[in-house]
Amino acid sequence: MVEGKEQQIWVPESKNPRVVVVGAGFAGISFIQKLKNKPFQLVLLDKNNYHQFQPLLYQVATSGLEPDSITFPVRKLFKGQKNFVFRVAEVERIDTNAKKVYTNVGSLHFDYLVLATGSDTNFYGLEEVQKNSIGLKSITDSLNIRSLMLQNLEKAALSGNEAERASLTSIVIVGGGPAGVETAGAMAEFSKFVLPADYPDLKGELMKVYLIEAAPKLLGAMSEKSSEDTLRSLKAMGVEVMLNTGVKSYDGHTVDLGDGKEIKTQTLIWTAGVAGVFPSGLERSISAPGRRLKVNEYSQVKGYGYIFAIGDVGGMLSDQYPHGHPMVAPAAIQQGVLLAENLVRKEEGKQLKPFKYNDKGSLATIGRRRAVADFGKMHYKGFFAWVLWSTVHLLSIIGFRNKLIVGINWLISYLTHDKGNRLIIRRYSKS
Repeated sequence: MVEGKEQQIWVPESKNPRVVVVGAGFAGISFIQKLKNKPFQLVLLDKNNYHQFQPLLYQVATSGLEPDSITFPVRKLFKGQKNFVFRVAEVERIDTNAKKVYTNVGSLHFDYLVLATGSDTNFYGLEEVQKNSIGLKSITDSLNIRSLMLQNLEKAALSGNEAERASLTSIVIVGGGPAGVETAGAMAEFSKFVLPADYPDLKGELMKVYLIEAAPKLLGAMSEKSSEDTLRSLKAMGVEVMLNTGVKSYDGHTVDLGDGKEIKTQTLIWTAGVAGVFPSGLERSISAPGRRLKVNEYSQVKGYGYIFAIGDVGGMLSDQYPHGHPMVAPAAIQQGVLLAENLVRKEEGKQLKPFKYNDKGSLATIGRRRAVADFGKMHYKGFFAWVLWSTVHLLSIIGFRNKLIVGINWLISYLTHDKGNRLIIRRYSKS
């Protein structure tokens, strides 16, 4: 960099409007794919060089899958798309007046900016919990959970102290949404089928799995029937479900539930909430629940006609969705596709189309042959719902190789109850 000059991210010159997209999640990817061969220069910025399939992070955390089976290289994903440029960069600040983004590797000018930055774990101000627990929003989180669980099992095998063994082998999951329910079910299966085989010394102390939810029901966004079926299934699998229960604090050894109630554990997984993530510079537009940027029906950020927010970070409020649309992949994908169409219409001087979410239903798996599904007023559970869940998720994974690897892993696990990825690749430390 020349002294006194601002370092800029180099991208090829283009006569077309430059659209800078921040985030390689479902929303960003669907947006870019829809604009293939359109008269735009699409520049994607992400701190990672891969897309991760977040719905299956819990399977990496519970030794069911390896991380490379649910990730896909960004450059390979858009190979051959001539109007696409990718740079590994973490966006730190937006200058809305100069139409620039500032990153850890330089700045970049834009004509349009699309924020598809997703969300992160929301600890609701519980600093001690945040310091000592692990969220489940990234591949790094899932590998940390896997390492910590296996490290603690190895420590338990070395210990002759019964109380210490119980603390090391107990797993507490906070949050009764799909991520919490699916993680609890997978941990329960690990406890029942894997632990006795791998750790015969601990077979009399199978690890206890706790699922804590502050609301009066699990899977709050799904039907009452699905919630009840899920509760029954988890209890049948040995999970201790605690509803109407909030976590006050966690020091790394004791979960304080208030009123003198506590759980001794050295593993706490936090899936209780999420909050939108975005660079600085747009703070005055934060007015949607969940620290989301308030957007209109065209995904335009409040106060800016050239900045858009889609997916988890975009809070599009309506009578039907007073808190914004569900922070799920289908909503993000649909928003990305429509925004791409609207950007073309905007350049052509045509009227933009408002977003209408097409809710195709909700699915959640609880374990092997156990799942729940809601499609409108129709409700399914058990094996059929599990087949639906497996099919939808397998088809949604990017890349034929990944689909094949995940499918084979699931088949082996189904036939043998085995989880073959019980590896401590790198040790995890809370400090």
